[in-house]
Amino acid sequence: MQFIKQEKVRFQHIDYAGIVFYPRFLEMLNGLVEDWFEEALDRPFSKMHETNGIPTVDLKIQFKNAARLGEILTKKLWVKELKNSSILCGFEFENESNTIVLEGEVTLVNVAFNPERNGIKAEPFSEEMKEKINKYLNS
Repeated sequence: MQFIKQEKVRFQHIDYAGIVFYPRFLEMLNGLVEDWFEEALDRPFSKMHETNGIPTVDLKIQFKNAARLGEILTKKLWVKELKNSSILCGFEFENESNTIVLEGEVTLVNVAFNPERNGIKAEPFSEEMKEKINKYLNS
């Protein structure tokens, strides 16, 4: 199963050439991850970040084609590997012509903040969270 969202390329996303400026793709990806946690895993960042976090520790992206102002991008996310406290996700953005705009992998780690909030440590996912994440595992 994949988590799928659509996003319109807006003026705020583009550069002088009229195409998406590459850092905006990273913001779109982060939005996709945040939506997945809230909508599919029932773990909204607003609640999670009271005690935990899910930082990106590795990111691989291939920019395949330009995305232009006004296009609707379909953003897809799935799980490639679930470990004790980390998730390797695949992702793909495609335009309305079903042309891949970018694709890649992102590794996220579940961490807990120490009581003073001046340090973090990897923390295993709960069994309930692993069950929810496993629904998106593509093997």
